[in-house]
Amino acid sequence: MSDDGQFGLTLIAFVGSVFSPYYAWARRQPQSDPDHFCALNVALYSRHANRWSMTERGRRHCHRDATQFKIGPSEMHWTGNCLEIAIDEVCVPFPRKIKGRIRLFPHRLFDFSTPLDAAGAHRWGPIAPHAAIEVDLQEPQQQWRGSAYMDSNEGDEPIERGFHHWDWSRSQLRDGSTAVIYDMQWPDQPERVLSLRFDREGKVDSFQAPQRQKLPSTLWRVKRNMRSPSPVKVVHQLKTPLSTSAPCCKTSCSARRSTAFTKACPCRAWSPPLFAACCHGACPGEPDAHRLFQALTGRALSSERAASRIRSHSGCG
Repeated sequence: MSDDGQFGLTLIAFVGSVFSPYYAWARRQPQSDPDHFCALNVALYSRHANRWSMTERGRRHCHRDATQFKIGPSEMHWTGNCLEIAIDEVCVPFPRKIKGRIRLFPHRLFDFSTPLDAAGAHRWGPIAPHAAIEVDLQEPQQQWRGSAYMDSNEGDEPIERGFHHWDWSRSQLRDGSTAVIYDMQWPDQPERVLSLRFDREGKVDSFQAPQRQKLPSTLWRVKRNMRSPSPVKVVHQLKTPLSTSAPCCKTSCSARRSTAFTKACPCRAWSPPLFAACCHGACPGEPDAHRLFQALTGRALSSERAASRIRSHSGCG
């Protein structure tokens, strides 16, 4: 996010995209290659230029090694002190460009990883909990500086196999440290909460997660919560793929008032290829739309109303 709070962006480099209908279908076979389903997801947030892109590319259009990840015309490269990202992508549903260069400067690199589930099949760790960012885009035209965060997730199985729902939050604390909370819930097993604080000296501490606060539901009636000792105020609602929600909030964390970013993920809703296809702009018919809406929200609507809601949300007419 920019220092003045007027601009924001999210970048996700995928090897085996969880939003891909093609990868979901490929996983039905005994051997599926995640390198055939790479993508650079770019989301820009500002008052005048909200843009979103995610184009999948196969192995022959990609290359990755210890310092570089090339995805079609876009590229990420580690220089030794910063991550340089050259973006050349086309938006959906309207074919506008996102083109330019971003540089991310970590204040400190963390070699930290922890399992998210009891079986250890899914792992997460922040690479740079605190970082500075410089953005220089030609399309749309914008230049700004601000603060950033970079992490990594990996798994040995599809995400919907290990999780039912989680609420994730990242808080920027006044002392410069970053607090991250994973609040994971299952219908048939005890909840699991991971709450960690990363300071600027490289130290990692756990802390007692505060109580769960409810946030307003999304258009899709996705339930979302955030751990905070006091009520949470949603400042900005960021656009994300269909089943996720990413508001920017004002909250209190670890006894400090702070700005937080949170995301609600109904993970089981990612399993049907129908949902993933809708993320890519393929609008389902009325019977399929009814099943999709019910899988996402747990609520039943008529097929006609569900199809109408999906089409209005995804930009299909």
